[in-house]
Amino acid sequence: MASETELSDFLKNAEKKAYKRAYYHVRDEEGALDIVQDSMIKLCTNYSDKPLGELPMLFQRILSNTVLDWFRRRKTRNAIFSNLNDFESSDVDGDFDLLEVKTGESDHSYSQSAEQWLGRVQTLEHIETAVMALPARQREAFLLRYWEELDVAETAAVMGCSEGSVKTHCSRAIQALSKTLADQGVKP
Repeated sequence: MASETELSDFLKNAEKKAYKRAYYHVRDEEGALDIVQDSMIKLCTNYSDKPLGELPMLFQRILSNTVLDWFRRRKTRNAIFSNLNDFESSDVDGDFDLLEVKTGESDHSYSQSAEQWLGRVQTLEHIETAVMALPARQREAFLLRYWEELDVAETAAVMGCSEGSVKTHCSRAIQALSKTLADQGVKP
């Protein structure tokens, strides 16, 4: 059983990646914040008695299900109140910092020239745009495998599909990202 401190530390360490993952799915900052908050509450409410080692997989599954619930609620709301959608703003401010999520690295921005720093920021923006353009299942598989660093079996468990499907989604995502980024001039 995880202690309150261990659970709190786990959630603090997971929140930024969880937010980015939710944001990549829903493309709405407030929606992503709500999803992460709901996921954390569900984990604490229903699974606080689980061992610390089980929390990462449980949290990933809860986050995936909460994202799906968000889309279902939004679809239902839009179907019922379709005439009110004319008053909603559809533009998304990209005002969160792409570099903020990178944790565990020393701050070496002082040793970079402005040109290098700008190139790095532009490259990250190209990558983020390309990831957001992926189909939902490919994006989910890609983020779980390479962002969350889950193995194929864990990713399959979180996504609720076979390991072969995860491999297929990841392969297609990598091919699409490679092509898109190469077309934009981004080289590995």
